[in-house]
Amino acid sequence: MSAVKIVGFIVAAGFSMNTMAAEFSFDRPGTGFGTGITPVGQLAWEQGLPSVSYNESTVEGEKQKTVTLNADMLLRTGLAKDLELQLGWQGPAWSKVKRAGQSVEEDGLGDVSIGVKKAIDLDDDKLSMAILAEAIFATGNENFSNHDDIYSLSSAVAYAASDLITTSITMRYEAQNSNWAVTAVPTIEYKIADKWSGFSELVYRKAESEDYEYSLGSGVIYALNNRVQMDASVGVDLNGKDKSYQSGLGISFLF
Repeated sequence: MSAVKIVGFIVAAGFSMNTMAAEFSFDRPGTGFGTGITPVGQLAWEQGLPSVSYNESTVEGEKQKTVTLNADMLLRTGLAKDLELQLGWQGPAWSKVKRAGQSVEEDGLGDVSIGVKKAIDLDDDKLSMAILAEAIFATGNENFSNHDDIYSLSSAVAYAASDLITTSITMRYEAQNSNWAVTAVPTIEYKIADKWSGFSELVYRKAESEDYEYSLGSGVIYALNNRVQMDASVGVDLNGKDKSYQSGLGISFLF
């Protein structure tokens, strides 16, 4: 299915529903996404400063260490009170591979994406929901690209248990070169103090003809005000013999 068809389907379906957007929230950090919609006429800019991944594996009997940095970016703007357009870029990237006493460094540009997020009214003060149709185009350089375009349809449902705790789950279904994958991300968000909050998540992914993948992530968020927030997060993969970690810093603005 083409990106145009996916986006068109979501837009058409959205206007046929009675909807109400949840209170605006940034989608950084974390693997899942929020149910809030960017207000019409405003722009949200969410920037990685950067994101870092580290992988340690064994190749031909030699230990190999790989470090990758990329400054991912997401722009969001409201099209209607319950609909927003998203433009993303995995950004400039750099990697270093070290094995058998030798190091190889590379740099390049990542893939770009376009998506449409639609809020769904569940007629409940504590429950909110949104769906996201997204296409990731493999426009990046060789070692910083998905190589084939990815088309996905995701949903997020959040429950505000109290003023201090919110739970949510994101489900993502994607197709890449006729292969399917599903990802589930249960998340808990909690107020720490004043302008500080945190989150913890479990990421489960199953791709066609691939083993199950699991990872844990956690982070903190500092809301400078209603229009600016900063974040820091860490994560660890739980599958396989390889050691794999991720971390990131970010800042988000609402103009």
